[in-house]
Amino acid sequence: MAHDHDTHGHPHHDHSDIDWSGMAEHLETQAELFTPLYERALAWLGHKQTEPGLIVDAGSGPGVLSCLLAEAFPGARVVAVDGAEPLLERARARAARLGVADRFGTLVGELPAILDDLDYPVDLLWASRSLHHLGDQRAGIAAFAARLARGGTLALMEGGLPARFLPRDIGIGRPGLQARLDALEEERFAQMRAGLADSVAEVEDWPALMASAGLRHTGTRSFMLDLPAPTTDRARAYIAASLGWLEGFAEHLDADDRDTLDRLLDPEDAASVHRRADVFVLAVHTVHTAVRTG
Repeated sequence: MAHDHDTHGHPHHDHSDIDWSGMAEHLETQAELFTPLYERALAWLGHKQTEPGLIVDAGSGPGVLSCLLAEAFPGARVVAVDGAEPLLERARARAARLGVADRFGTLVGELPAILDDLDYPVDLLWASRSLHHLGDQRAGIAAFAARLARGGTLALMEGGLPARFLPRDIGIGRPGLQARLDALEEERFAQMRAGLADSVAEVEDWPALMASAGLRHTGTRSFMLDLPAPTTDRARAYIAASLGWLEGFAEHLDADDRDTLDRLLDPEDAASVHRRADVFVLAVHTVHTAVRTG
C-alpha cells in the first residue's frame, strides 16, 4: 500500500527509494503512542463483533495495531496486509515477541486487489486510515465488503480532529500557528489524493459509502488520545516528525510562520518542541462500523 505521511494517517511511500528502517520506526512510534486510543476503539468494537475467527488489518504497516487486534480477540487469526514487505517483516517479528505468532499471518500486495488472495471470508476487516490512500474509495469499500463473511464487520478509522501539540500562544511568532498548519495539511492531503492513480472525488460520508456497498451501518464513535504536558520523549519525537513532514510545504507559509516552524524543529533552540515544557498530544480518531447482512 502507498502511504504519504499526513496528520490524517500514516506516512505514504512509493516503493522506489525508501529508508524502510526509518519509516518503520516512525510508524511504530506513532502507533505505540496511540495505543491507548486504539485499545479503547477495539474494546468498543469487541461488543459489535464478539468472536471473529478471521481478522484482517488492511494497510497494517509494521503491525502494531495488528498485534493489538490479536490481543483484543484471543480466539482469532489475524492477517496483516500491506504493500511493503519490509514493514510486514516487522509485523511478524512483533507478533513473535508478543507470543501471538501461531495465529498471525501476513499478506503482501496492493489494496484492495490483494484481498482476493485470502483463503477465507473475513469476520472483521479493520482499515485504519488506509482507505484514503486508494484512488477510488467507493470501489475500495465495495472490495472490502465483498471479502466479509455474512455477519462480518467492516471497521473504518477515518476522520476525527486535527491533532494539537502546542498552546495557541507559544511565545514566538504569531499566535494560532497550529490552525494555520492545519490548513496547510489539508492542502497537502488534497494534493496527495489528486495524485493517486484513478483518483475519484468522493463525499467523505463513510456510513453512506458503506451502505452503497450493501452494508448496514452499525455505529460511529470517536476516541481521544490525551497526553498532557509535560510529555514523554516518545511523544516529542512524534510531534517533531509530524511538524517536520510539513517543512516541504513551508513555502506556502508566510515568513514569520516559516521562522517559527524552523525554531520549533531545531533541537538546539530552547523554544523547540524537543525542549519546551508545554508540548502535549491531543488527538481524536473516528471509527465507523458496518455489517454484511446478506
